[in-house]
Amino acid sequence: MNEKSMFEFTIEAGKSERHYWMDLWRYRELFYILAWRDIAVRYKQTIIGVAWAVLRPLLTMIIFVVVFGKIAKLPSEGVPYPIFVFAAMLPWTFFATAFSDASNSLIGNSNLISKVYFPRLIIPAASVIVAGVDFLISFVILLGLMAWYHYMPDWHILTLPLFLLMAFFAALGTGLYVAALNVKYRDFRFVVPFIVQLGLYISPVGFSTTIVPEQYRMLYYLNPMVGVIDGFRWAISGGRTAFDMTELIISVVMITFLCILGIYHFRKTEKTFADVI
Repeated sequence: MNEKSMFEFTIEAGKSERHYWMDLWRYRELFYILAWRDIAVRYKQTIIGVAWAVLRPLLTMIIFVVVFGKIAKLPSEGVPYPIFVFAAMLPWTFFATAFSDASNSLIGNSNLISKVYFPRLIIPAASVIVAGVDFLISFVILLGLMAWYHYMPDWHILTLPLFLLMAFFAALGTGLYVAALNVKYRDFRFVVPFIVQLGLYISPVGFSTTIVPEQYRMLYYLNPMVGVIDGFRWAISGGRTAFDMTELIISVVMITFLCILGIYHFRKTEKTFADVI
């Protein structure tokens, strides 16, 4: 018997399955390290990282203003159209970036996964933090637009963290589910950009939810980002834009469902990541 066959290494979780959530807290420093590493990679000694965080929503806003505001002349509910669109671009860009990064995070950290045990959920959760930095940079542009149009916010803007938190959990839930699929079926990395592009056009980013026929509105609210985007507009506009408790409740229910589904599927397949990846 040679020396190699005498030893066998197994990467496994704690002594029992119930220790998993405790391990998340025990490995919190790894979460900070991974999040900081991703932020540093995107922004350190580079201009394009910061520029892209500004240009991406800004250029999309300009296109939407021209197409929907100038050509189609869709209503903006009394809010200057650039602010109307950019207030929607912020949560959507945050969700799209966080969802995309979380979906591909396991593949990007395959070497780490195959070498040492830690709760794998830390990886997609840490990747979402980078999208939060992009959001803060883009939010400065929104403040500049509001100052340009002399559009001052009121107390409604204090509710923005609630809607940002909803976008975070929406991205995390869907990101966890697709990240687990991406490990086994690598073709999903080509599907993610299509999902993001489609979601941009079926979400009320360039238009108001009020243009959706009333008989289809409840069905439309099943898109969890509808409530998030309308909530952002409502908060930025000082309550002038359309938003009601019905879409808020439906969005919260859908986001909760997506988080539970994402965590369940992720945990169900997590034990196979080291072998498959």
